[in-house]
Order: sequence, then structure tokens, then C-alpha cells
Amino acid sequence: MKKWIAAAGVLFTLAMAACNDDGLDAITTVNSNFETGEEGWVAEFSDYSTKTDTSILKLAAGVTSLPKGLDSSQQAFMIQSTNRSDDVFMYLKKKVTGLVPGKTYETVFDINLGTNAANGSVGIGGSPANSVYVKVGASGTEPRTILKGTEYEFNLDKGQQSQGGADVLVLGDVANGTDQVKYTLIDKSNADKPFIVKANPNGEIWLFVGTDSGYEGTTRLYYNRIIATLQEVKAD
Repeated sequence: MKKWIAAAGVLFTLAMAACNDDGLDAITTVNSNFETGEEGWVAEFSDYSTKTDTSILKLAAGVTSLPKGLDSSQQAFMIQSTNRSDDVFMYLKKKVTGLVPGKTYETVFDINLGTNAANGSVGIGGSPANSVYVKVGASGTEPRTILKGTEYEFNLDKGQQSQGGADVLVLGDVANGTDQVKYTLIDKSNADKPFIVKANPNGEIWLFVGTDSGYEGTTRLYYNRIIATLQEVKAD
């Protein structure tokens, strides 16, 4: 129930803001709480080598209940990996259709994320909390993991670790806001800096959310809710 109430509050705020902005037009909203499954989101991983034994990467993803310490009656999209390459990017992506081809949209993400990474914690290569960076992005091109030589790479410009790129914004790290290793729900948003993206000729925009890791250990996260609001920018 709390998940529905929180989501409704965010959507109401965004709708009210839209009504008061003469420079923006139609709104498309993606509101995923995973209570009915993956809801169109797909998990992928990049930034590791074909020479790496994938069994040690412990790549896993899927919709499941929130972990112990949180409300296990709620569903979330879990994703995890063990960062042997010191640079694994694990992400969820979703295609939004029915937009105006070639039109520009301001995109705002509001994410509710379950993490057990204690603030200030120390680990191999970096902090489990402060060296794992949350990134969001949008593109008219499908985000994909592609093979280049012996490396599985991300096909868009996401930057590296704490750095952003042309196709992403960095929303901070995965610290749980406590000094304890326990799962806590945290909120991430780019409401103060909407992402600008143009719909492709088919009227599509791909959304993606993920984490770029500098911590050489296992990270397991639970996306409890992802709301993305795409607002068409009026032509001058």
C-alpha cells in the first residue's frame, strides 16, 4: 500500500508542475512497481571480458520479494553482480512507444531502491556504498551490451564509474544512509536536472537505469519502483 501512495504523490506533483509550465506539452508516464512482473523492463550487464569465468560474476536478475528487513509483501526487480573487472555496469532498460517522432522530451526519473551498502564502508577496490554509482539515461537508440574484441561493452555513452556521459546522468551512489549493513529503501531523482532526449523516427525512447561499479565485490540491489515522466518540449 505504501508503494502505491508514494507513487501517487510523485505523479500528482509532476502533473501539477506540467500544468504550470508553458514551455512543455503532453506527458507520458511510466510507473513500474513490479507487482505484476517485469513490466517491460529487461536486465543486462556490460563492461567485462570474455576471458572472465562468468560463474564468478554471479550475474542474476529478476522480480522477487523485497529482502529481509523490508516489506516482503512487495515485489521488486532484483539485480546483482560480482565486479571482478572493477567496472561492471548492470542495468534495466524499457522501451516507451507512442511518442511523437523527432520530438524532444524532458525526462525525469524517480527511483525507489533497496540497498544494504553502509555509508562509508570499505571494500576491495572501493566502497560497496560510495563507489557504486546510480545512473539513469534515455535514448532513441536501444541500450545494448555489444561485443568488441574480447570485451562486452555498453553501446551508449555512459561515462565511467563516477563520471557521467552524453546518454546518462549520475544520481549519486548506493549508500543506504546508515552505518549498518542492512537493506534500506532510498530515493533517487533527477527532478532538478531533467534529461533531454529526442524520440526516434518510430516515436520511441528507450529508458535505462543502472549502476556503474568501482567496488570489486558483490552488489545486490532491489528496484522497488521506477517512475519516468517524459514531457514533450514545445517548439519555439
